[in-house]
Amino acid sequence: MPAWFAWSLLALVSWGVWAIIGRVIGEALSPAQQQAVSTLGMLPIIAILPLIGKKESGRNSRRGTAMALAAGVLGCLGQVSYYHALGRGEKATTVVSLTAMYPLVTIILGVLFLSERLNRVQLCGIVFSLAAIYLFNVSSASGVFTPWIVLALLPIALWGMTGFLQKLSTNDISGERSTLWFLVVFIPAAVIILIIQPLPASLSAKLWLWAIVMGFFFALGNLAILLAFARDGKAAVITPISGLYPIVSIPLAVLALGEKISVLQAVGIFLALASVVALSWQAGPTQPQAINNLQHEIHH
Repeated sequence: MPAWFAWSLLALVSWGVWAIIGRVIGEALSPAQQQAVSTLGMLPIIAILPLIGKKESGRNSRRGTAMALAAGVLGCLGQVSYYHALGRGEKATTVVSLTAMYPLVTIILGVLFLSERLNRVQLCGIVFSLAAIYLFNVSSASGVFTPWIVLALLPIALWGMTGFLQKLSTNDISGERSTLWFLVVFIPAAVIILIIQPLPASLSAKLWLWAIVMGFFFALGNLAILLAFARDGKAAVITPISGLYPIVSIPLAVLALGEKISVLQAVGIFLALASVVALSWQAGPTQPQAINNLQHEIHH
């Protein structure tokens, strides 16, 4: 199994857990407050990143850092809008599945600006993943232009651009360093949010714990996807894999929240699993090609 694929799967699982916790917290905290408190869960990941980060050599580290910081700003805004959509009363399975369409934005940007190419099997994988996301979406009985869907379009756009900037960042700095700068943005954002919206005085320990766990899995997922990018994974492949986190979130929503899975969602889950297998497919290189690939990996 390629290293980038293993890290992509870790991102998928981490984000699948993260995506459902906001629904558990409910209306006890505003979307912005959820974002602020969850930052505490990111601190362990932020703390270890300087210890495991690789030294930069021969790269434009300033440009890479700027890209990572910009991705952090967009990612933070995307999270707040996501929590807002999740709190509108719609089923978590529907919100999670719709917002998972954000890889479309990253794929388009990657093909247009990074000249990324896909083999035929990987193209089929992308078709499967998009079909799965579509089936997750149309399983909802809600109207197309309901307020929560309008809100859900914001994280789709913001997260899609975030994924593109993260890939650009890892072209100049290591995945660990890129993740560090990406997550650091969330700390001052949390301070600003709490100044504007102070926390309620009677916030229970259970809510604190849920919010911290939510932040930890979000940070872990971002570390995993950036490590996948840094291992020469294609943005147009990694992002759809990580965007299939509803295959984790939906079973959790059924078990923890008592939500139902429609027939269309069941078909979507099957297509999602098929897409993960297809997206991981790479033609085996010849021996000279394998040596060149290994040398390229070492230099990155």
